[in-house]
Amino acid sequence: MSWGHDEYLYQVCVHNKCTLPKPALYMIRYHSFYPWHREGAYSHFMNEEDAEMLKWVKEFNQFDLYSKADSTYDPKEVEAYYKRVIAKYFPAKVRW
Repeated sequence: MSWGHDEYLYQVCVHNKCTLPKPALYMIRYHSFYPWHREGAYSHFMNEEDAEMLKWVKEFNQFDLYSKADSTYDPKEVEAYYKRVIAKYFPAKVRW
């Protein structure tokens, strides 16, 4: 495994004791681990929890790379929504 944006954000979440559910943390941590979730590699290292979480990683992946639209949103229109979501799962002050 390499250290990249996936692991970095996962560590930020854990360090700040975010309240995201375990499937969300798996999605963050492993969404770029294509050999596992796309190619089926490394399954012999999986435990029952990994097998359960794999379905969530696969579900998330359809919204990851190459799923973006060309249209954009006005940040002011979506700011309040995202601030509420962040406040729900993260402390007021996040250590990066």
